[in-house]
Amino acid sequence: MKVAFLTLGCKVNFYETEKMMEQFTKHGFEIADFSEQADIYIINTCTVTNMADRKSRQMIHKAKKRNPKSLVVAVGCYVESGGEKLLEDSSIDAAFSNKEKEQIVELVLQAFQLQIEKKNAEGSASCFDFRQERTRAYLKIQDGCNQFCTYCLIPYVRGKGILTSVPEDEIIEQIENLAKRDVKEVVLTGIHLSSYGIDRSSEINFVKLEGKPLLNLIKKAAEIDGIERIRLGSLEPRIITESFVKELSQIQKVCPHFHLSLQSGCDTVLKRMNRHYTTDEYKEGVKILRKYFDKPAITTDVIVGFPGETEEEFKITKKYLEEIKLADIHVFQYSPRSGTKAAAMEEQVTPQKKKERSECLIEMTEKHRAEYSNSFVGKREKVLFEEFVTEDGKKYLSGHNERYVKIGVSMEEVEKMRYQENEIYEITVEKILRK
Repeated sequence: MKVAFLTLGCKVNFYETEKMMEQFTKHGFEIADFSEQADIYIINTCTVTNMADRKSRQMIHKAKKRNPKSLVVAVGCYVESGGEKLLEDSSIDAAFSNKEKEQIVELVLQAFQLQIEKKNAEGSASCFDFRQERTRAYLKIQDGCNQFCTYCLIPYVRGKGILTSVPEDEIIEQIENLAKRDVKEVVLTGIHLSSYGIDRSSEINFVKLEGKPLLNLIKKAAEIDGIERIRLGSLEPRIITESFVKELSQIQKVCPHFHLSLQSGCDTVLKRMNRHYTTDEYKEGVKILRKYFDKPAITTDVIVGFPGETEEEFKITKKYLEEIKLADIHVFQYSPRSGTKAAAMEEQVTPQKKKERSECLIEMTEKHRAEYSNSFVGKREKVLFEEFVTEDGKKYLSGHNERYVKIGVSMEEVEKMRYQENEIYEITVEKILRK
């Protein structure tokens, strides 16, 4: 029986999809590509924006259209926010919450028997090790968020504001197993990764994050033979202190690639968002990272058109971003989420204004991204290659350096380097690929 997966949203979702795939593999299922015909389609959904909801629905409908006789299963955050109404969608045969992902095989089989009981459920194929298809592995080491930003549903659909962390010894054991499978790069992820090890109740924690449990874990992970890179998921800006970054910089396997979520470059907007830092504090964090790491790739998220955002506030954000000049910015147009405080705020910005502001920041971002990426041309870089791609009619072997810049090698050069899968090569960069 074939089961296909599609993942939307954050790195935590990618990790959880891998764990679900592993469960199905152990039960003898064949893992199919989402573009192929399959008996079961599982869409790991996202609900962080209205656009994410729409994308989740589109992928669900696409799966059912691809094989009308298949069992289409929605799991994850879109399920948590949509509730029972989701099952009114005729394309969805079953829907399960984030917590139910741990029993996904049993739940899916029950749904399969109930709705497609006449279908021949035999014919399992050869086992498939999904980790061997990837050059890096994602490990979710933390779940839950207690920050309650006014625009976000995540604290409500991911543990109701309660923080949980995977025990350190369990994580180290997982990483050791990955090393045995010849995985070279591990990405540590979490819904609020900076809170790793700080397991508290649902009360909001405003104290300064020190990151000691996370640092201790990274140090132990770096001691594991075979693991050559440790990459971190999104970090809370408040964790970027002199002491934290200084210790982190001494761990050679840590990739100098840091995603610090900003959301706005204007303090009055940050306050309405209920973000617990100022633009000055964020800028200081950027300065510290650049002090201890050589050309760190610092990336971020920015929301334009947040309720009440004036032209002046937007100009302040744009000027701020021009000053700190990050390696990449993910620009989002604010999307009201029912049940959040921001959705009830007055002075909602018009769609046209959001579009204009988004296009303005995207244009600036593309310029900054190109400047940063092209600075590696002609330099010797260590690249973990992942796949063959075609760009402008030419085929390349593509991969990422430690700073997650996408680098391409021509097929002529591939032959010279005697390429083998899942190996890190030091090369002279000639081509930067588009994202």
